Amino acid sequence: MSQLITGIHHVTALAGEPQKNLDFYTGVLGLRMVKKTVNFDAPNVYHFYYGDEQGQPGSIMTFFPYEGIKKGRPGKGMLNITTFSVPANSLLFWEERLKKFNIDFKPAQDRFDGEAVIYFEDPDGLGLELVFNERDDRPGWTYGQIPMEHSIRGFYSVEIWQEGYERTAGLLQEVLDHKLIAEKGNRFRFAATDAPGNYVDILCRPDALRGLGGGGTVHHLAFSTANKESQLGVREKLASSGYNPTPVLDRQYFESIYFREPGGVLFEVATAEPGFAIDEPQDTLGQELKLPPQYESRRELIEKAVKPVNLNPSKF
Repeated sequence: MSQLITGIHHVTALAGEPQKNLDFYTGVLGLRMVKKTVNFDAPNVYHFYYGDEQGQPGSIMTFFPYEGIKKGRPGKGMLNITTFSVPANSLLFWEERLKKFNIDFKPAQDRFDGEAVIYFEDPDGLGLELVFNERDDRPGWTYGQIPMEHSIRGFYSVEIWQEGYERTAGLLQEVLDHKLIAEKGNRFRFAATDAPGNYVDILCRPDALRGLGGGGTVHHLAFSTANKESQLGVREKLASSGYNPTPVLDRQYFESIYFREPGGVLFEVATAEPGFAIDEPQDTLGQELKLPPQYESRRELIEKAVKPVNLNPSKF
């Protein structure tokens, strides 16, 4: 059977105050706000999407910001760190930028060959990294406050902690078209496409506490597949391998199925089609509150329920 999974589609996390989240990801990190909508299952809560210029798979970080949410705890059975890709010569720029905003970070460390990594956290305590490398040929994006040559290119990798790597690795390799790309110590790296934006690192952390969901934790990891047909192919493989995927759900900008992997992380398979430009022009993505058709009749109520936010990245 041909390859059905191409790599990472998006990462979705839980946050607290919406404006703080918006300011950090568009202002400090300089990601584009690709879509401002609501949680399809809880329309009184925003759903923010950040990414590259077009919101391509492998660049999309999304959040459900719940004001007053109880803080979660990173640990085993969770995706704990999301790593963004930046050019190798941008290390000094980003160290100075993080210092400017009083964001604590760990000194740069080497990971695999050609990867220097710094770790920091967002305002809710979500684990993030920047990896400085020369392997990423994707174009950058900037609102103007960050020079284009230092801008984030999208994801590089994600990091999942498990008791042991074998069961999750089995799912990735046998069902989700991944291969083992590299290993070092307790880190095992897998990818469906061997390129920045698609790496899934499993860390064996038997000593770690079990993770608890809440603010500052990742809700799910979504893998990308081309279209509805390939998604149904993945769903068949999952079901025949003993997993229990949901029915296909329409998320307007993609279609989704969800299931739990053996270590407890919620996985999604999302279609690359139709993308984020179906309901607003490419050059004004993310500027207006967009609602799925089933909620459009309740727009007035929803707009009163969600706290107004201002997109103003240039002040950073």
